[in-house]
Amino acid sequence: MARTTDSDLAPQELRVLVAVADTGGFSAAAGALGLTQSAVSHSVRGSERKIGAVLFDRGRAGARTTPAGERAVTHARRVLRLLDVLAAEARGAARPDAAEGVVRIAAFRSAALHLLPPVLRRLRDRHPGIEPRVRVVREVGRGTAGEVADGKADLAIATLGGSAPLPPGLVAHGLLDEPYALVHTPGHPAPRSLPLVDWAENCGSYTRDWWAAQDWIPKATIEAEDDGAVLALVSGGHGMAIMPALSLTGAPDSVAVTDLGPGRPTRRVGYVTTSELAGSAVVRALVRELRAALPADRGAP
Repeated sequence: MARTTDSDLAPQELRVLVAVADTGGFSAAAGALGLTQSAVSHSVRGSERKIGAVLFDRGRAGARTTPAGERAVTHARRVLRLLDVLAAEARGAARPDAAEGVVRIAAFRSAALHLLPPVLRRLRDRHPGIEPRVRVVREVGRGTAGEVADGKADLAIATLGGSAPLPPGLVAHGLLDEPYALVHTPGHPAPRSLPLVDWAENCGSYTRDWWAAQDWIPKATIEAEDDGAVLALVSGGHGMAIMPALSLTGAPDSVAVTDLGPGRPTRRVGYVTTSELAGSAVVRALVRELRAALPADRGAP
């Protein structure tokens, strides 16, 4: 039987690292964990000694992770999550159809509004022992997949197929391909001549080439916070927008949606999880409900 060594980090040491990173200081971490500040300091020093690297820059403003600390905290979150899953899976071993425990979901706004609600209803009905926790994350930078890579989410609803590679240790599967459309006020004789209303999440690498080839699309004159604000501005007659189908679910009658034609861009939406969690009961149950909730004509091949 393998034995622990002096260089092994105990789960409590991992919890301390995560708490310091999340709260930004030793004192705040101590309060969150119910420990003394000296106990937190002692634990961090011990972890740094075992790892052989400085994990936090200490200062008057608190504690900030070093590059080594960022990597250590990411792994700590994922290890702690696997320990939670281990316990839940062991309890449910005698009842393989009764998945239980927390499942943490990261989703961008339109997916959280229009894709997740029926999925969560089905999940609650079929698996009352599963507790979903949803965080809405902007799909810019590392986006929702970054939440999974950092150990903050078990599964992300993400846009797939961009130029940025998937972080190591993650797996992705497509769910649906959604087309983009032109959105404008109804009855306008020349909607393509209107000013452009846009938001930061809209133009990813999957649409950039198409976007650049359209000489009729002007530079955005209005930058909104999210797709909901874009729809409100278009509805108010402030311009036109180019938006993906999820963002247009339930669009008001005060906007018209015009097909962009056979060369229109599409955005692939899917889910991302870790290779370790992909086989867990809670993630498998969630994926089944995600796929079951999609109309047959919207599923990704």
